[in-house]
Amino acid sequence: MVRLINNENIKRISVLAYKILKFQELFTRIKEFNNPGVTPCVYAMWHENQFLVHGIPDRSNLNILISNSLDGQIVASVCEQWGFQVCRGSSNRKGSVSGTLKLIEKLKNGENVAIMVDGPRGPLHQVKPGAIVLAREANVPIVPVTWYSPEFTFVKFPSWDKMASPVGLCHILNLYGEPIYVDDKSDEQLIKEVKTSLLSLDEIVAQKYLEAKKLKLWKRK
Repeated sequence: MVRLINNENIKRISVLAYKILKFQELFTRIKEFNNPGVTPCVYAMWHENQFLVHGIPDRSNLNILISNSLDGQIVASVCEQWGFQVCRGSSNRKGSVSGTLKLIEKLKNGENVAIMVDGPRGPLHQVKPGAIVLAREANVPIVPVTWYSPEFTFVKFPSWDKMASPVGLCHILNLYGEPIYVDDKSDEQLIKEVKTSLLSLDEIVAQKYLEAKKLKLWKRK
């Protein structure tokens, strides 16, 4: 059986994927709420909310870790065309260490990093230590972030993580939590703090969306 994604068609698929997402961008309206504006930092999010990076300002200063697989090559190509910085790594030990070291270097150079803390394969909403390692080694804070829209065009797909994405005109809120500093906390404490913060954001984001709507954020230039 011929694999759908291979070295021969990967460029065409990458171009098509970028064109589709670029077209959707015309109808995507993302506003920020409570962004602490700390740089450098590690933005921490659930895997289901990975597309929220689209609403984080200064893409040229935001690094995303993407696997070395063929599938990852498509994602990396799209992210680079969109203006993000990409670090390649893999799930094996050698690739994981290499990717982590690249991201630490980026943080120490004053750039930001986005991490899907329960990725790439779950379990759902179980924080893995990757973001903690990065924050500790680079001595930077972790900034939890989620996104939300009540509109029917904010679609959740039937994947393991129930990934959310706008499909058509959609008004979305990126909601940030307070920065989490490493200090002298243990890994277990930090993992718990990140999870608690992300779950808390998910609980209040609908109300914050209403507040943002009253403030007419989407009507401001």
